[in-house]
Amino acid sequence: MSDGDSPHGAAGAAPAAARDGAGERVVVGMSGGVDSSVAAWLLKQRGFDVVGLFMKNWEGDDDDEYCSSRQDWIDAASAADVVGVDIEAVNFASEYRDRVFAEFLREYSAGRTPNPDVLCNAEIKFKAFLDHAMTLGAARIATGHYAQLRRAVEGARMQLLRGADPDKDQSYFLHRLTQTQLARTLFPVGHLRKREVREIARRIGLPNAAKKDSTGICFIGERPFREFLGRYLPTRPGPIETDAGTVVGEHVGLAFYTLGQRKGIGIGGTRGGSGEPWFVARKDLARNVLVVVQGHDHPWLLSHGLVAGQAHWIAGEPPPDDGRLSARTRYRQRDARCALHVTSASEFELGFEQPQWAVTPGQSAVLYRDEVCLGGGVIGSAR
Repeated sequence: MSDGDSPHGAAGAAPAAARDGAGERVVVGMSGGVDSSVAAWLLKQRGFDVVGLFMKNWEGDDDDEYCSSRQDWIDAASAADVVGVDIEAVNFASEYRDRVFAEFLREYSAGRTPNPDVLCNAEIKFKAFLDHAMTLGAARIATGHYAQLRRAVEGARMQLLRGADPDKDQSYFLHRLTQTQLARTLFPVGHLRKREVREIARRIGLPNAAKKDSTGICFIGERPFREFLGRYLPTRPGPIETDAGTVVGEHVGLAFYTLGQRKGIGIGGTRGGSGEPWFVARKDLARNVLVVVQGHDHPWLLSHGLVAGQAHWIAGEPPPDDGRLSARTRYRQRDARCALHVTSASEFELGFEQPQWAVTPGQSAVLYRDEVCLGGGVIGSAR
């Protein structure tokens, strides 16, 4: 059974038949947001022994106007009080710095654009957090992610499914989780839509019912990204060239740009033959040149395939290509029909039926069969 199978509905109330917790201890990662707060309430309604855990994972500039950890802790504690559960704060800043942020900086230094949320989930939320929860006597952990779980008939393996709300589905960020991690996890709001979650929050009087969703870097918050990255990576200016080789400006360092970027390039007033907007199309690391093109659908921005490494398959092995596979090469993207060719235990290639826009090294290519997330890898190159 999926942990979203209990019929809470929009009202969120769990009928007697859905009280399946039986006193089992579950530690809920409470971030201060509405999703994890409602997740804790839903689990308590199901009869679980719920304990809240607030993770502090960033230090150094915690008094910065963009870092909201103190307010998030207040919100999480206030929500826990309404839900009626104990909550504690735990500091994973060292683990985050070593396991996530160091890799984040290495990838940017190499000219790629990493997705720290993917690594953060695998290394912090479902590893360091899970380990800590076990010391508290928990059998499982829970988060406010919009995803669902199902035990497959064959082999009793866990399947990761998309969240019921297509606009909030977060399975993309969870594709590196293992069978062990998934078997010890609950996603209590995965079967709900965001509006239903907010309705529940308002009805039970949660103080964060209308709190804005976070869109910043995992655990770092919302801040001017170039300024933040500049604290840790040196700037190395160089020329900005067009696809014809014409120099049209100067960049501050290749690490500070990503493929498909339109805003913040610094050549907004430059006009070419077409008069269309400029987009970042390539990074020439050898020459330290940023290459830009005009027009959203310029051929240099379109790719028919990709090569990905660091492959991870949720079922423990690559999926068969049965003609029903699709993939996303970035979070906010429609699924693209594709063909899979596994080249080694750690690498695979994808070929797309339709060319994909701004396939970016460092981002994740995540595969699906219908509603099931199969796994994925880190994009190494597009073709």
